[in-house]
Amino acid sequence: MPRKPSRVNPLELRKELLIAESEINRAQLLEEWRTMSEGVHTFTHHVKTVSSLAAAAALVTAAVSAFRRSQAMPANEKASWLSPLLRGAQLATSLWQAFRARQQ
Repeated sequence: MPRKPSRVNPLELRKELLIAESEINRAQLLEEWRTMSEGVHTFTHHVKTVSSLAAAAALVTAAVSAFRRSQAMPANEKASWLSPLLRGAQLATSLWQAFRARQQ
C-alpha cells in the first residue's frame, strides 16, 4: 500500500524554527561576550600600564622634592609652585594605590 504523505504540523514547525532561532541568538551572545571580554582585558591592561607609569612618576617627583627640601632655602626667597604640585601628586598616587588595593 502506498504511504500517505504526512502533514506538516504548523505548531511543530514553529517550535523547530524557534529552537533554531534560539541557537543562533545564543551563538551571537557568546561571540559578543567574547568581544566584550577582550575589550575589558585590553582596557585593564592599559589602566595597569598607566598606573605603573604614574607610580614611577610620583616616585621621581618625591625624590626630586626630597632633594630640593634638603637644600637650604634663603629666608627671603619665595617658595616655588612646584612644591605644592609635587605634594599633590604624592597624595594622588597614595590615594590611587589605596583604591587599587581595595579593588584587588
